[in-house]
Amino acid sequence: MPAKPRPQTPEEIEREWFENVYTGRGDSMVQLTLRAILMGSVLGGIMSFTNLYIGLKTGWGLGVAITSCILSFTIWKALRRLALVTFRNSWFFRVFFIISSIISSTLITILLSPILTMRFGFSSIMVALLYFIVFSLSLTAYYLIWRIKELLFPRFLSSDFTILENNAMQSTASSAGYSTGGTLVSAISAYLLVNGQHIPYFVLTAWIFFLAVLGVSLAIPMKRQMINIEKLRFPSGIAAAETLKSLHGIGDVDAEHSEIANAEAGKDSAKALFSAASIGAFVALLRDGFEWLPAQFYIFGARLGQFTIAWDNSILMIGAGAIMGFRVAWSILLGGILCWGVFAPWAYSQGIVEELGYRGLVSWTLWGGAACMVSSGLLSFGMQWRTALRAFSGLTAIFSKREKSKDPIIEQMNRIEVPGSWFLLGMTVGSIGVIYIINVHFNVPIWMAMLAIVMSFFLALVACRATGETDTTPIGAMGKITQLFYGAIAPKQMNVNLMTACVTAGVADSAADLLIDLKSGYQLGANPRLQFLAQFMGIFTGTLVVVPVFYLIVPTADVLGSDTFPAPAAQVWAAVARLLMNGFEALHPTARWAIVIGAGVGIIIPILEKTFPDKKKYIPSAMGLGLSWTFHFWYSLSMFIGGLIALIIEKRNPKLAEKYTIPVASGLIAGESLMGIFIIFYFMLFVL
Repeated sequence: MPAKPRPQTPEEIEREWFENVYTGRGDSMVQLTLRAILMGSVLGGIMSFTNLYIGLKTGWGLGVAITSCILSFTIWKALRRLALVTFRNSWFFRVFFIISSIISSTLITILLSPILTMRFGFSSIMVALLYFIVFSLSLTAYYLIWRIKELLFPRFLSSDFTILENNAMQSTASSAGYSTGGTLVSAISAYLLVNGQHIPYFVLTAWIFFLAVLGVSLAIPMKRQMINIEKLRFPSGIAAAETLKSLHGIGDVDAEHSEIANAEAGKDSAKALFSAASIGAFVALLRDGFEWLPAQFYIFGARLGQFTIAWDNSILMIGAGAIMGFRVAWSILLGGILCWGVFAPWAYSQGIVEELGYRGLVSWTLWGGAACMVSSGLLSFGMQWRTALRAFSGLTAIFSKREKSKDPIIEQMNRIEVPGSWFLLGMTVGSIGVIYIINVHFNVPIWMAMLAIVMSFFLALVACRATGETDTTPIGAMGKITQLFYGAIAPKQMNVNLMTACVTAGVADSAADLLIDLKSGYQLGANPRLQFLAQFMGIFTGTLVVVPVFYLIVPTADVLGSDTFPAPAAQVWAAVARLLMNGFEALHPTARWAIVIGAGVGIIIPILEKTFPDKKKYIPSAMGLGLSWTFHFWYSLSMFIGGLIALIIEKRNPKLAEKYTIPVASGLIAGESLMGIFIIFYFMLFVL
């Protein structure tokens, strides 16, 4: 028998990457630039709007890496062409900067108005005056740009993004658009539901920022072990890297024709995204702006409409269903039929629920759905014990001090990797900020706060490995583990329960998001130190943008749990906190049975998935079933239709589905979300 090949040492693995992937690209190509950071910040800020909006509706967050790649590639090419026209034509430029001033002034006022109205008591007239002041300043800024155009154009718009520049942009956009807003739709919204009042604006801003700093810092020691040495897949990171290669025409023999063909493919994807966004925005404008379109059609009759069984005039949920996939979509429909078509009418007929409509019914249906999601999430996490074991067994490798190598290649690797001093600095700053805020503003004892940070490291370690192996970050399970743990050591303290769980979930989410981006950069030969800086800079933009928008669209607690924003993730977090606070005795007997049955279903389904992996597509998704009990039936119906449409297209034309499903679905979500936020702002400013 031939001898088995000797496994490579860590030094050999890193040398191979450095010589074959990094050299010739990462050491010579432009990567972290001001224009990449600005573009990533703008795109990430816009996508944070959409993630916040859809998160409050469905409890789900959507990754932004691939969408930001397509958008930046296309928008930058369009900006270059536009700049050539505008800088040569003074009249065209005047029209352009007036329109741009209107758009930028609107966005700035949207971000500032929640602070000014809630914190400083500004009236609508004062906010309108602010708008005109900002508009005047914008016009002045664009005039100055015109005067220095000869200096500006060569530096910013004279060339397209390099592939590594686009990768840095994607890292900034991902950080700004995803990792800073996850806890707002879950733990922070649950805090609002439980306490009935907002966390002070500047406290929440600092809280989100320091959590993100902790998460990004915790990813530093994990990257070299999980990505460089173990080469965990992180499928979303690979997908983003392949998307960038496709757009930039890398990998084909005929590079010239490849670049042209892939540029056209990028244009097609971008056109599909913008067209879908226009449709989504138009529907939202007709429905919420002009009110020419009813929010729902009671196609099954007004009586069933009281049980939320109707057609929702929102294509956002159709897009969400297309992205989720058909298995989750049909599971959501099945759960919706059982919940709103069977058990909710039964509960009302028995007098268990006395109020019809979503808010009245969900106070009972929530318990079965929450139990199903919590039990399935915890069991699925527990069934990945090998992943957890590998994560903890790799601790020695993660923190082992690397001796100074005599190999010059390894020494060059050490110079481009993120240094351990950055990890210590980030952990120190983030920990001090989190401990101070959670102790002073949420009355959590310092020792409990420190324990939460220690737990965050171990749970983030497991979450990052789970993301690398399965492309799924078990954030819900991370939060529930902490809630249950603190429910035991700090009983009947809901704020302690929620905010410590917010720490572990927020940190794990940010760390996993950074590793996905670093995997993309690793595939492309990017400098990891520069990519870390790009991700870190996105934290500032994401925090500054997403917090004021949260106050804008959720001005009071009664918005959550309404037809507009059911906030299912927040409902589950709040339900667990209340249950640990009040005990089972405070619930109606049927609600207790719902918890038992829901938990049983949540336990059985992961076992079936593990036992019959080849039949998984026929087994309902526990998360889908549970989620459907926390929001309206009309959402379930729309998501099912979206998943069904995506499935039909995939079966009939796989290439078409691969090219257009994500851009079209993302466009529908982005268009309706952004228009919905704009309409809320408009009514607050000019109508109320």
